[in-house]
Amino acid sequence: MSCSILRWFFTSAIDNMSQFFQIHPDNPQQRLINHAVEIINDGGLVVYPTDSSYAIGCHIGDKRALDRLRMLRQLNSKHHFTLMCRDLSEIANYAKISNSAYRLLKSHTPGPYTFILTATHEVPRRLLSGKRKSIGIRVPNNKIMLALLEALGEPLMSTTLILPNDDEPMCDPYEIKDVISEQVDLIIDGGYCGFDLTTVVDLIDDDPKVLREGLGDASTFS
Repeated sequence: MSCSILRWFFTSAIDNMSQFFQIHPDNPQQRLINHAVEIINDGGLVVYPTDSSYAIGCHIGDKRALDRLRMLRQLNSKHHFTLMCRDLSEIANYAKISNSAYRLLKSHTPGPYTFILTATHEVPRRLLSGKRKSIGIRVPNNKIMLALLEALGEPLMSTTLILPNDDEPMCDPYEIKDVISEQVDLIIDGGYCGFDLTTVVDLIDDDPKVLREGLGDASTFS
C-alpha cells in the first residue's frame, strides 16, 4: 500500500471517529468542558445531556454543522430550533422579552421549558421559524450543560436527539455511541437521561400558550 493511500485511510478513519467524554454530572471536569468547547468552535456536532433528555447541537453560527444536524435528524426547513442559554441576561441578547414574559422566564429558568419568542437580529436567519421570525429559548437545569455554556460564552444551537422514525429521544450514552458515533464529533456521557421532552410555551404575544406538555409543569401557564 502506497504512502498516499495510507495517509488517506488514516485521515478518513480519524474523520469518522467521534470522541466520548465521561463528565461527572455534579462536578464537571473543566478540562473536558474546555475540550468540548474547542470541538464546538471547530464546527463539531455534539451530543450532551440536559435536565430532560439527551440533545444534539452545534455552534450558533456554523452553517455546515447545522446542515449535518439536519441530515442526521432528517429535519425540514420548518423545524423549530432552540438556543441553549446560560441565563436570563444572555436570553435578552437573542430574543425580545416583554416585562410579563421576563417574569415568567425568571420563575421557570433554569428548568425543562422551551420558550418561543421573537428573535433579535443576533440570531442567524437560517435558525428562525415562520413569518414571526421566532426562536426557541431554553436555560437547562443541568450542571454539565451550564458549565459548557459558561465556557462557550454564547448560546448553543440545540435540538432533542430523536432519530428519524423514532418517537422518543435516545437516553443511553453508550447506545448513542453505538448508533451515531460516525455522524457526530463528540458524545458527552453525563449518565442516563430520561425520555422526557421539555414543556414548550409560546410567549410571543404576551399571552402564554402551551404548545406541548412535557416534563415542566404546564399548569402554571393556564
